[in-house]
Amino acid sequence: MRNQDLLQIAETFGTPTYVYDVEKIKNQYEKLTSSFDDKTRFFYAAKALTNINIIKYIKQLGANFDCVSINEVKLVLSTGIDSSRVLFTPNCVAFSEIEEAIQMGVHVNIDNLSALEQFGNKYGNSYPIFIRINPNIFAGGNYNISTGHIDSKFGISIHQLRHALRIIKTTNINVEGLHMHTGSEIQDVEVFIRGLQIMFDILEDFENIKYIDMGSGFKVSYRDGEEATDVKKMGKEVTKFVNDFKKKTNRDFELWFEPGKYLVSESGHFLVNSNVIKQTVATVFVGVNSGFNHLLRPMFYESYHRIENISNPKGKERIYTVVGNICETDTFAWDRKISEIREDDVLVFRNAGAYGFEMSSNFNSRLKPAEVLFMDGKAYLIRKRDEFKQLLTNQIDVFES
Repeated sequence: MRNQDLLQIAETFGTPTYVYDVEKIKNQYEKLTSSFDDKTRFFYAAKALTNINIIKYIKQLGANFDCVSINEVKLVLSTGIDSSRVLFTPNCVAFSEIEEAIQMGVHVNIDNLSALEQFGNKYGNSYPIFIRINPNIFAGGNYNISTGHIDSKFGISIHQLRHALRIIKTTNINVEGLHMHTGSEIQDVEVFIRGLQIMFDILEDFENIKYIDMGSGFKVSYRDGEEATDVKKMGKEVTKFVNDFKKKTNRDFELWFEPGKYLVSESGHFLVNSNVIKQTVATVFVGVNSGFNHLLRPMFYESYHRIENISNPKGKERIYTVVGNICETDTFAWDRKISEIREDDVLVFRNAGAYGFEMSSNFNSRLKPAEVLFMDGKAYLIRKRDEFKQLLTNQIDVFES
């Protein structure tokens, strides 16, 4: 979408505001589906962005859904999607969440021995499940988003597989799927090949496998010139590797992936206004009307987002440190070259569709931003900006007379 569209949205709806361009989501989804064969299914990792309009749009594209909480499951099912298109992959939840998901009829993925044993004792082979394997592979762009290494809390360790198999055999569990997710922002196709080889090595211990789910981790480009995951190359190599294995072993199964960030990240544009330009002896700060309460990724993951001044795009470049209005150190960018910024200019953070609004909060009692959908050249408000009364909605005032 054009900067002029973003400026118009800022004028119409104010800032801070998240804007999502659905055409980009569609393009990303079609890149994936055209890169793999028809035995591959894609499950949108809903935790990246759960606005119901995004969920409905991605459903229309034909994607399925991966959910990590029971409320994500309920949100996705509220669109009328068939439960067979939903996978529930929780972590460290009460067993009651798993029971609730079973009642809803979705695919259930179990990632620890305790839940596996509880499941077996209660359900036996009456409800087929997935199990999540931790392959002891370190991958991903940041330690906090690497989920397949030996110290990760996710999955049943490959070194505990014998124990898991004893539980499965003793309680007669029907395992229909194997799951693995090694991390996020993975460029190297070999990581997925290594993961698949581990899956294939243990497949002989499971007779009823219909699905192998490799999670996701496809990287998008945050910086100019930065390489994203080459999904066409990956599709070609992974498809060949899988098909060779199927021919050799006469086993058949669907291959699943769970793209989240890859589908929605580049569709997102976060609009803010500059509040103050503050010169110090060390730098020039640009203070904006937002903070890590709206965009946590730079502080949490040390992630990079391109920042542009779309009010003054042809201004002379100057070096700025962009910070928020939170009473903490909420630095979005140090020493960044940006077209000259004046007070009340509109700035845009690119690549903000994934884990932007989704991780926002009311820290400092500040209000959450609005969300806008840009579709067919028109802007639609899909979430109102918080109002102050919402901060009090669920609070119970015991001092009220």
